Amino acid sequence: MRSDRSAIELNVVSDELTVIGTQNNKMLVKIKQLLKYLGPAFIISVAYIDPGNFATNISGGAKFNYELIWVILFSNIMAIFLQTMSAKLGIATGKNLPEMCAEVFPKSVNWIFWIVAELGAMATDLAEFLGGTLGLYLLFRIPLIYAGLLTGIITFMIVYMEKYGQRVIEIIITLLITIICIAYTIELFLSKPDWIEVGMHTIIPMLPNNEAVLIAVGMLGATVMPHVIYLHSHLVQYRKSGSSNLDKLQHLKMEKIDIVVAMNIAFIVNAAMLIVSAAVFYKNGIAVGTIEEAHKSLQPLLGAFSSGAFGIALLASGLSSSAVGTIAGQTIMKGFVNLSIPINLRRLITMSPAMVIIAMGINPMYVLVLSQVALSFILPFPIIQMLYISNRKDLMGVLVNNKFTKILGGLIATVIISLNILLLYLTFF
Repeated sequence: MRSDRSAIELNVVSDELTVIGTQNNKMLVKIKQLLKYLGPAFIISVAYIDPGNFATNISGGAKFNYELIWVILFSNIMAIFLQTMSAKLGIATGKNLPEMCAEVFPKSVNWIFWIVAELGAMATDLAEFLGGTLGLYLLFRIPLIYAGLLTGIITFMIVYMEKYGQRVIEIIITLLITIICIAYTIELFLSKPDWIEVGMHTIIPMLPNNEAVLIAVGMLGATVMPHVIYLHSHLVQYRKSGSSNLDKLQHLKMEKIDIVVAMNIAFIVNAAMLIVSAAVFYKNGIAVGTIEEAHKSLQPLLGAFSSGAFGIALLASGLSSSAVGTIAGQTIMKGFVNLSIPINLRRLITMSPAMVIIAMGINPMYVLVLSQVALSFILPFPIIQMLYISNRKDLMGVLVNNKFTKILGGLIATVIISLNILLLYLTFF
């Protein structure tokens, strides 16, 4: 009798272990499937923590304490929405946004779109290249002009790695993002911010004066980037596993996870930049006019380790985002007007304005903030293009925008355009 009971118990245990094993296998399959799709949003996310973000977030924290953190939060929510729409457009149509514009709009209109997009790419690259140059200068005291040339060479090398496949670029960019995250985790730990104030200003919108509006719009321009709206629809093409509606829906589901993870990492880093700036500079009454001043001020207040971490984060940000900007520029030109130039020549052309600014001795931080404001004015173009195309069922099929998405997309476009009009009014009147 006892042996029968033992046999039954063993069978029950065996069945339970089989169930657990099956569940574990299913979980492993799901994880492997997710890892297959992770990557495009991480390439995109580096544009959301580029040197332009350093400039605007440091300015925001140093001048207005924690009062502008909410701008980063709302910008990140918009970024998640817009990057999801871009990815969805690429998955649904099998083409990137510039290619779809070339298909939908007249040729003359596409030339205008291309010029505007290229101006945005140049403004972006200006900020990113200057950031990498400043990072090298702050860390190794290399003269700025030579630091600029070295930044160009390293960026060439990163972009060159694309010939070995997009996955290689994804790994390089993710490693650089990891470096930025570690550096700012150290900064947060050392700066000891007031977390109650941080929490309050994250959810309560405030714009104390006109200068805060300028910085807030710059933060928006630094957080939601036009060139990566174009690029994301291109990068998802490398993850296609089929053309059926079910395949597309599954692809979009996985890409949404990719986007949420990557964009929230970017949000944490951006918030950390502003929080550290507020906790260190604003609380101690230190005016920060340049990134070099920010770097110098960190050392006596938080120690050499902190200023070193800042320089490393800036360098990693500049190099990674500059490489991504160059790749985006190729996508924009090829898609809109079906032209292409060697990517190394593009790198030389786009780095030229930054080299001129370095040679003339213009304050890089001032240029960085202005470049982000310029990007905010360019941002409505890809948003409106994307909304128009993704609202059309004949182009999008089952992934066409639903009513809620249409309303939310229109609202985001309206908010961005309204902020730009307000900025113009405050600047000139």
